[in-house]
Amino acid sequence: MSLFGLGSRNQKTFRPKKNAPSGTKGAQLQKHIDATLGSGNLREAVRLPPGEDINEWLAVNTVDFFNQVNILYGTLTEFCTPTNCPLMSAGPKYEYRWADGVNIKKPIEVSAPKYVDYLMDWIETQLDDELIFPQKLGAPFPSNFQDVVRTIFKRLFRVYAHIYHSHFQKIVSLKEEAHLNTCFKHFVLFTWEFRLIDKGELAPLYDLVESILQL
Repeated sequence: MSLFGLGSRNQKTFRPKKNAPSGTKGAQLQKHIDATLGSGNLREAVRLPPGEDINEWLAVNTVDFFNQVNILYGTLTEFCTPTNCPLMSAGPKYEYRWADGVNIKKPIEVSAPKYVDYLMDWIETQLDDELIFPQKLGAPFPSNFQDVVRTIFKRLFRVYAHIYHSHFQKIVSLKEEAHLNTCFKHFVLFTWEFRLIDKGELAPLYDLVESILQL
């Protein structure tokens, strides 16, 4: 069985799949995503559909990318341990410290699995907050919505950066590198389309990003 299926899970870091906001156009937009992804044209799949609200599009895709990263990281919890990955890093030059501005205000040094655990908890809190991600049709998005989305994507990128730098050989041995590469390509094209991540943040994987974007 593929490890991207229903194999053994670490419940602490592999979470149930979240659904698109129910009262919004989420379900309809999710169908559009599924249909365009099925065509194999990722550049087309990330574009804002004509006539759609950009915040609705960002919201449903944020849930989608959260689920993708969740599943990818969930396959590695057996290998990404506090012993193997005592720091949340992306190669020798980049280390990420955790702060959420509420419970942990000053950035702290944590292991990679602890960082991802904090991150997934924090993202779930944002997604479940109806003042940030409205559930009811016609409910307004907050003025800082796109800033929240940018922070979520910036931090999800760090999980990809850690996977590529610390666990890529394991992914290859599991024969899942094509899946990882496709997920990351989709992620990069989406974040580039909507300018969600500053170029400097992409540095740990910039060569790979550049090859995807064909800059």
